[in-house]
Amino acid sequence: MRKVLIANRGEIAVRVIRACRDAGLGSVAVYADPDRDAPFVRLADEAFALGGSTAKDSYLDVCKLLDAAASAGADAVHPGYGFLSENADFAQAVVDAGLTWVGPTPQAIRDLGDKVTARHIATRAGAPLVPGTKEPVSGAEEVTAFAEEHGLPVAIKAAFGGGGRGLKVARKLGEISQLYDSAVREAVNAFG
Repeated sequence: MRKVLIANRGEIAVRVIRACRDAGLGSVAVYADPDRDAPFVRLADEAFALGGSTAKDSYLDVCKLLDAAASAGADAVHPGYGFLSENADFAQAVVDAGLTWVGPTPQAIRDLGDKVTARHIATRAGAPLVPGTKEPVSGAEEVTAFAEEHGLPVAIKAAFGGGGRGLKVARKLGEISQLYDSAVREAVNAFG
């Protein structure tokens, strides 16, 4: 590794830029139009404009990020956190472009992005786990039955999804049905 493109912004970009400097690596910042004068842009060895004023049009645009990496001659991509950091397809696109992905493998991201698969992996590894279902529940009735057996509070979480989206905490049995429906709606809206 010689030069790392940081596919992120703000404080996490600053931290990665400093880590690159400490390791003797070049750093490449990318930025959306509103961030052109941000500290992370000035701190990096190089900076490339992604265009766009929203995350969707900049930091979440895989093609723009890979084009910036190629233009800068970066040989690695660090995702930071948030944005595309948990996107297995982005990680795979980086690897397929012949670059080093600084993070978990695309398969690990896929496996751990699915809470049910992650729980199976943790069980096989002998990791201690809080009580939970072995498979996704099919409705609020199953969540209520689980709560009656194991107690409250219970977390209701979409199997896929991150950033806390689709996560609800029921502290009373009577709110489980409403919170289950809300978690499902939120996860469908956020993740399809």
